[in-house]
Amino acid sequence: MKKNYDIIVFDLDGTITASDLGITNSIKYALNYFGLEKDNESLKRHIGPALSATFREYVGDDEEKIQLAIKKYREYYVDQGGMLENEVYEGVEETLKEIKNRGKKIILASSKPMVFCEKILQHFKLDKYFDFIGGSNLDETRCKKVEVITYSLENIGEVPGANVLMVGDREYDILGAKELGIDSVGVLFGYGDKEELENAGATYIIEKMTDILEIV
Repeated sequence: MKKNYDIIVFDLDGTITASDLGITNSIKYALNYFGLEKDNESLKRHIGPALSATFREYVGDDEEKIQLAIKKYREYYVDQGGMLENEVYEGVEETLKEIKNRGKKIILASSKPMVFCEKILQHFKLDKYFDFIGGSNLDETRCKKVEVITYSLENIGEVPGANVLMVGDREYDILGAKELGIDSVGVLFGYGDKEELENAGATYIIEKMTDILEIV
């Protein structure tokens, strides 16, 4: 039986935009500073989690090194244009437009810093479809998916419940939704795969963005 979802929560990287080039270039730039060389393909698995978790894997638990790596990452991401080495997935805008036409609320819940989320959606002229754009803080707080979903829902005056649907491409999106008792959609065109999304317990799995219109 089809549920009447009133609020649709979207992830950003791997769900709204294909952002791997800018993110992996930024990680490479930071790792090069530490004398570490990695190829873009091997770094794609880091799209989704917080940067601190990514760099801890390479530089260890030294917080000063982790923060320096994040600083170098943002030198490329912000100052050298990595943020906009990015493109919107096919069907995204028409899907967002139709969801709004159906009278539903759309919010963003990303582990990316909120200021960057806003700039990316503004750049692609998608911000007009969102009732709230939520992300982490620049200091890497509020970066867990469950935290940012909660934050975004609170900012539109809603509490998690059966009328909320989370859409994302990685297990973090699915598990964060599950922790809040929210149904979820796993998308196969992002950076996770079917096995990851199924193991995480996605309520639905879709192959293209417009498929979500059959659910909401």
